[in-house]
Amino acid sequence: MNRAELGAALRALREASGKEAKAVARSAVMSTSKLSKIERGNVAPSVTDVDRVLTAIGVSDAVKAKYMAVARAEATETTAWRLVRRMGHYRKQQQTKALETQMKLLRLFQPALIPGLLQTPEYIRAVLSRHDLGDEQLARTMSVRIERQSVLYDASKDLRFIITEPVLRWRILPAPMMAGQMDRIMSVSRLPNVDVRIVPLDAAQTDFPNHTFVIRDDRLVTVETVHAELAITDPRDVARYVSKFEGFASMAVSGEDMRAMLTHIRDDFLREQETG
Repeated sequence: MNRAELGAALRALREASGKEAKAVARSAVMSTSKLSKIERGNVAPSVTDVDRVLTAIGVSDAVKAKYMAVARAEATETTAWRLVRRMGHYRKQQQTKALETQMKLLRLFQPALIPGLLQTPEYIRAVLSRHDLGDEQLARTMSVRIERQSVLYDASKDLRFIITEPVLRWRILPAPMMAGQMDRIMSVSRLPNVDVRIVPLDAAQTDFPNHTFVIRDDRLVTVETVHAELAITDPRDVARYVSKFEGFASMAVSGEDMRAMLTHIRDDFLREQETG
């Protein structure tokens, strides 16, 4: 079976399961129309599309591994942000939420912004407002973004975040709100299944931050660039990102040292407010 035949194979699996297309599409966070186009071979499914459809159908691990191998025949996929805008940013958030529901281990490296799962509502609004969304789409996207944060309280998930120090001082919000954002990170960092680490500026560096990336379960890496999001599934490439993440983790501060650093930065913001 090649990738061109994958849609028909997915349809055969769905029909064998006895599940209706509408139910599978809903669980896979896509429209029934899109699922139909995939099954007819009119639309080439992405790796994440195939993953979500197979999960929604409820196939065995062995069957899933077989079909995912076909889906990963192209090791890197690119989705331009203009296509995300056309689809609706809130739908992209729903798709990300579905991935986070299915994963067991998340490793996120952020040298640009506070990670979305750790953002306050004010920070979320400030970031999304830069996408020039209409009021309705902004509200819907914010709502799903905040809903995604419930994964933080799922004890079955292992969530690891690495943030570079400049991110914490990047003026996305006025000083008082940035202080509140520091408190938010400190609060979440005390959850037993959450590990937050900060790479300090005064640490001796042996690597370069490059860009944001997210690793899910050692099988999928997503990378955000200026114009698009990349989805990487080749095990050799995934392993390189895992190695990079672990390298930064080894030089980052964690636990009480990390929270002391956040407290210092928060207090700087508060003093700025008092003297402003």
